Amino acid sequence: MPMNILDKLSISGKIVLPIIEGGKGIGVSNGETAGAFAAAGAVGTFSGVFPQVIDDNGEIIPLIFKGKNRKERFEEIIDHCIKGCISQAQIASDIAKGNGRIHINILWGMAGAERILNGVMESAKDKIHGITCGAGMPYKLADIAEKYKTYYYPIVSSTRAFRALWMRSYNKFSDLLGGVVYEDPWKAGGHTGLTQKDNPDVEEDPFHRVREIRQYMNKVGLEKTPIIIAGGVWYLNKFKDLIDNIEIGPIAFQFGTRPMLTQESPISTRWKEKLFSLTRKDVTLNKFSPTGFYSSAVNNEFLIELKERSKRQIDFRNESDSEFNTAISLKSDAKPIYVKSIDTNRIDEWKSNGFSVGLKTPDSTIVFVSSEKATQIRDDQRNCKGCLAGCKFSSWMQSPETNYSTGEIPDPRSYCIQGTLQNIIQDDNIDNQLMFSGSNVFNFSKDSLFSKGYIPTIKEMIQRILNGK
Repeated sequence: MPMNILDKLSISGKIVLPIIEGGKGIGVSNGETAGAFAAAGAVGTFSGVFPQVIDDNGEIIPLIFKGKNRKERFEEIIDHCIKGCISQAQIASDIAKGNGRIHINILWGMAGAERILNGVMESAKDKIHGITCGAGMPYKLADIAEKYKTYYYPIVSSTRAFRALWMRSYNKFSDLLGGVVYEDPWKAGGHTGLTQKDNPDVEEDPFHRVREIRQYMNKVGLEKTPIIIAGGVWYLNKFKDLIDNIEIGPIAFQFGTRPMLTQESPISTRWKEKLFSLTRKDVTLNKFSPTGFYSSAVNNEFLIELKERSKRQIDFRNESDSEFNTAISLKSDAKPIYVKSIDTNRIDEWKSNGFSVGLKTPDSTIVFVSSEKATQIRDDQRNCKGCLAGCKFSSWMQSPETNYSTGEIPDPRSYCIQGTLQNIIQDDNIDNQLMFSGSNVFNFSKDSLFSKGYIPTIKEMIQRILNGK
């Protein structure tokens, strides 16, 4: 039998396999997947982003919104997420039977992240051994971890980000810093940590970025704290330069995409079938997310429509000048706005092709869409649930100090993220919904573990991973 390429490691207070499930929201990483990881002696992670609430009979209790406005629906989301996390923690714990570790993953940029974590940990802290958090700068994560004596794991993509977190608050709670998750922003699925200083088209070598993080960690006394490698992780034999490297120190690996094609994975059969057919070119980085972050997703009809929508875009001004001197009206009773005369031919062409409705954006541009798409966009914006801390699509902001608004007009170039992610997990219409994916998804068609359409258990997958394959 082949030897394992990795030795066990202390994670969240227990010696376990240094294999960690990557958290995927809206129910893709749940109590069943997390429990299976832990039962196999590794670290399971369930998502705190819209987890399903399960009653005592094992039935799903759907979230039916009753709130008449965004603030009321925002409160319903927080209540649902707390109850769902408690449900999933119990399921994971029952499956794990004391083996491995169980973590919760939450996006700091989601609605009420701090309140959700406090509500969950108050009721389920005995079943949750670690908190993983990214999609923002979670300064208060350490305070929450200290309050419940739970290990915490920030997700960063650069030394700069970790340094800021450490200097502001983490240095006060270093004993509970279970690990630092380095997530490759060019290869990770879902929202990534690409910044304005990064070129989305030019990938950087992860070795140098990880080594730089370790050098800083050593400087502040974190020599024994593991770095968890995430984003683009598939075959461990591709990371031999990191394993048992004294410059890098103790490491573990997080897998997000590969566990999606397992027997325990809750995604639909249609979605699993799609994973077998994807190629390297089918996954692209984009910046359409209402969070404002870059994200990595399958280039399906949903994403193609967003790209085409943004191409039908021109600048405008509210007052005429020498350049913007041609008046147009977006509505018959609206005050005219002014565009460049050279853009009128483009507008006429778009309208002749059915894109007859112009919608203003926060960047003083107009995007042209069909009347059907305009209705959908306006309905989605009007029915905003307040699922994010701040949403550029609907202009929702969770802060009462700003009257629950970002102060910008809603951006029609984005989309309702809660709606599309709920839809893709609940039905088979996957081509017309947002399908987050890591860049290495093409490996499903090449990995011998999945040969001839075979779908392994999580335990089988973990053993293959440990062999380096």
